[in-house]
Amino acid sequence: MAVITYVAEATAKLFHRSNAFVRGLRGPIGTGKSVTCCMEIMRRAREQEPFGGVRRSRWAAIRNSYPELKSTTIKTWQDWVPDDVAPMRWDAPITSLFTAKLPDGTRIECEMMFISLDRPADVKKLKSLDLTGVWINEASELPKAILDMSTGRVGRYPSKAMGGASWSGIIMDTNSPDDDHWWYKIAELDKPQGYEFFAQPGALLKVGEKYIPNPAAENVHNHILGYEYWLRQIPGKDAQWIKVFVLGEYGSVHDGKPVYQEYNDSLHVRELTPLPGVKLQIGLDFGLMPAAVIVQNDARGRLLVIDELCGEDMGISSFLEDVLIPQLMKVYPEWWDKKDELIECFGDPAGSQRAQTDEKSCFDEVKAAKLKIRGAKSNAWLPRRGAVAWFLTKLSAGQPMFLIDPCCKVLRKGLNGGYKYRRIQVVGEERYTEEPMKNSYSHPHDALQYVAMESGGLQATKEKSKPRERGRSARQVLDDVVGY
Repeated sequence: MAVITYVAEATAKLFHRSNAFVRGLRGPIGTGKSVTCCMEIMRRAREQEPFGGVRRSRWAAIRNSYPELKSTTIKTWQDWVPDDVAPMRWDAPITSLFTAKLPDGTRIECEMMFISLDRPADVKKLKSLDLTGVWINEASELPKAILDMSTGRVGRYPSKAMGGASWSGIIMDTNSPDDDHWWYKIAELDKPQGYEFFAQPGALLKVGEKYIPNPAAENVHNHILGYEYWLRQIPGKDAQWIKVFVLGEYGSVHDGKPVYQEYNDSLHVRELTPLPGVKLQIGLDFGLMPAAVIVQNDARGRLLVIDELCGEDMGISSFLEDVLIPQLMKVYPEWWDKKDELIECFGDPAGSQRAQTDEKSCFDEVKAAKLKIRGAKSNAWLPRRGAVAWFLTKLSAGQPMFLIDPCCKVLRKGLNGGYKYRRIQVVGEERYTEEPMKNSYSHPHDALQYVAMESGGLQATKEKSKPRERGRSARQVLDDVVGY
């Protein structure tokens, strides 16, 4: 039997060290996620407490379809746990039994069951199984019902009469799913107790319009081509495909074209702390779905998007009284106490027009709330988009000029594709509307555009382009962008 050596990458080490009941591993293609799960099964089998000198465990490896189960999941298993140590039985279900003697005199007996479950109705295949663990391979392709049922099938083998399982749980791996997928919801939003998720670095970094090797990428040395394995996948692919399968970022379902293709979720998202003494600039969008976006400019001129507020079915007066002002008083009291100096609002210039009912304009309502407001420099679409895009495409000392806090969930999802141009239904070449759709994402993005123009973006778009920095290595770029 040939000796097979496994060396865990940085994220895999964290994955292996975790004892969470449910663990998920997400990353680009070709980064060794499935191998990590195979080795985790072997590790847990070896560490089960022995009963009668035998360390028993039983696992179900689940894939969305039978062909992929055979061609990928089982193939990976056999690459690392070959037939001479774990013979495969091709009955239904397909099984493999790994046995081995350990130096302490105990013996491993690890039974694997390979099952395809591509529909919620297939959950019944799990209902009669007594398992130690479940491996959900490419979890993004499976319904959440599979995970839900799996939680009740593990920890049932070995039985109490045979000492019980000293460890039991569920492991999952996947490429990045859509940001309205169940994985995203539980990993990034709900974060249930006993669940832990791990994300591998992107294989490449997007800097401007170029893709460069990411020095933090994992599993590079196991590819004959090295970084070229991912670099040659870039041509001919759309930005969303690259984002998910190469950059390892969450994608977005949309049938249009994202407004800001310059946006990079892994580069531009950062937890931000409001800068003391620096003015809060607030972009306001009016209407019955009002929105406010709060930003600051730091000493480098970067646009720091620190907060968003979105209203629904309410006028600007109610939005100010019930949403914006309470937020300013509670979260930004230092600025609120000096609001004349440290808070300024900007809105659609059309907001200065008076309503026919009470002759009050939206600007009048803002001023009545004791806030200063000015009309943005333009409400034309191209300058508005250009102001934000300028920040998205620029670096200052190697760091992005645009940073957004994770709390800005609506803006962030809009940047990831929810804020989009609508596809025009015509035969032949793909065509899109000249301005973005009006939807739940457009209102805070309008507010962001108004304030971005006041933060230097509009003037910057008129400047002549300057030569890019040249001669910088991938390591230098990464070192520059990791810190806020």
